[in-house]
Amino acid sequence: MKSDYSYKYLLDIDSPNDLRKLPKDALPIVAEEVREYLIDTITKVGGHFGAGLGVVELTVALHYVFNTPTDKIVFDTGHQGYPHKILTGRRDLLSTIRQYGGISGFLKRSESPYDAFGAGHASTSISAGLGLATARDLLNKDYKVVSVIGDGAMTGGLAYEAMNNIGVQKRDMIVILNDNNISIEPNVSAFSNYFNEFFASSTVNNIRKGIWEMAGKMDSFGDRLRKFASRVEDGVKAIVTPGALFEALGFQYFGPINGNNVQKLVKILSLIKDLKGPIFLHIITQKGKGYEPAEKDALNLHAIGKVDKLTGKAVVKTDVKPANPTFSAYFGEAMVEICSMSNKVVGITAAMAEGTGLIKLEKHYPERLFDVGIAEGHAVTFAAGLACEGIIPVCAIYSSFLQRAFDHLVHDCAIQGLHVVFALDRAGLVGADGATHHGVLDIAYLRSVQQIVFMAPKDEQELRDMLYSAIFSYTKGPVAIRFPRGNGYGVQIKPMSAIPLGKGEIVKRGKDIAVIALGTMVYQAQLAAEVLAGEDIWVEVVNPRFIKPIDEELLSDLFNRFDNIITIEDGQQHGGFGSAVLEYQASVCANHSKVTIMGIPDKFIHHGTQEQLLRELNLDSIGLVNKVKEILNK
Repeated sequence: MKSDYSYKYLLDIDSPNDLRKLPKDALPIVAEEVREYLIDTITKVGGHFGAGLGVVELTVALHYVFNTPTDKIVFDTGHQGYPHKILTGRRDLLSTIRQYGGISGFLKRSESPYDAFGAGHASTSISAGLGLATARDLLNKDYKVVSVIGDGAMTGGLAYEAMNNIGVQKRDMIVILNDNNISIEPNVSAFSNYFNEFFASSTVNNIRKGIWEMAGKMDSFGDRLRKFASRVEDGVKAIVTPGALFEALGFQYFGPINGNNVQKLVKILSLIKDLKGPIFLHIITQKGKGYEPAEKDALNLHAIGKVDKLTGKAVVKTDVKPANPTFSAYFGEAMVEICSMSNKVVGITAAMAEGTGLIKLEKHYPERLFDVGIAEGHAVTFAAGLACEGIIPVCAIYSSFLQRAFDHLVHDCAIQGLHVVFALDRAGLVGADGATHHGVLDIAYLRSVQQIVFMAPKDEQELRDMLYSAIFSYTKGPVAIRFPRGNGYGVQIKPMSAIPLGKGEIVKRGKDIAVIALGTMVYQAQLAAEVLAGEDIWVEVVNPRFIKPIDEELLSDLFNRFDNIITIEDGQQHGGFGSAVLEYQASVCANHSKVTIMGIPDKFIHHGTQEQLLRELNLDSIGLVNKVKEILNK
């Protein structure tokens, strides 16, 4: 790797075993080198950035103190894992991260034995860690379990469900909260650090144990002595720490401490690693630590493309035509317009105001945007409560994230017939984030929900019209709109208007074969039709617009006119839109037409650009051209 930086240790660390051979006083230099390597690499190739910079010292300390991979470190919110990858044999592969054929941007069990549990979404590490610890005890094995949760993941209810259960089971494990919100930074003090080391020391724990055991032999006086000792310790802790909640859940709490001091972390981790029962360590870190642009702008440098290393500004190619705004941006603008029409419309996001485009709503109508944190289930049931009183909530949640709230959508919205609108951003193949983030299941899982209205726009204007229709026209129950990650097509933007419920459209007439292309796959079908027209093959391109209710009249017409029909979608083939077409064909006994389904096969798709993945799966215009020729030649 070319860099002006001179590395003393890092280039010789190929595993944590190499790290553990170093003296403690070398660790600050190692941390500095890991941070420099991360900055130097990711500013060139792009990737998640700020969170990883904040946990460099923690990652170094964990691998120094614990015997990984025998000891299990479970990271939450997987983009904290870049320093972990650097120290666990993937340093030289970091330049391939999130690229086609390269390493994953998240934790992945199949990628390394050091990745104890896969992590793409948030709030899972404590539950998974408890599972690992319980399996250890059931199998009479001997290893430590550490769950690292942070970067907003403590807003997810699953974390608290897990902690509650840990308090019941009382397993030996450590939970580390990486708190990079800096809301309690003043508590990071010399006295607080001393206090934590004091309570973690073996001497104090032996004294505590001795007093407890002695008091147990002293009848009623012993009981009073135990209560008094507990009150003294709890009272002191309550004065200098915010750990009362975690203590109430059954944890022994330490913190908060400075999480960007590697030697302090090594000391406290060494003291608590052999303590019995659930341990909670609260550390304060700075997101973007060590890189001034990321320290100043944690939001925009949470994840980056290629940037100028000195300034943190995106590298813009001057010879490239400026891109059209994203579908998310068009959605955000449409929400602002609609909120100006009705004071009953509100937006809800689960910690993704920027990603979903709702940041624009926040700027214009801050009182009408609700960010509930990484808590998708709560977002949906909260929306249902709003809908009960006539508010029209629009839940903007990534397609793959809404999977976590499926029961809430069914039980709290659909069964009650509540008018909640779901804007499923990042539907289809999302690119570099890979299998954990591809939104390829929403068609299958939402199509099964009774009486839901479900749409997919072919372009940005149709997205606007669908949102308008979802809010003002289809009011008898939940409505969902799926749209992709990426830029719009530059179509002319017009005032929004309603689309007739359940009605598709014929985009291009043809006579040889019909292609029913869902959503933005219409674009691929149009490109394919142009190519095939040059070979005297005339393709009818159909935009169904609705996944549910499906346009039965349009389908019947196609079955009557075409021997061969292709459906193409950027979702799973099994249970997807093509399946809906076949179901309708079977129900009306329209056996004349042969229907071919093109979609995502029955496997998890890795990461790469959207173009690369569509090409690999034969779901781009070239793949469609080849499929049409194959069918007609047969």
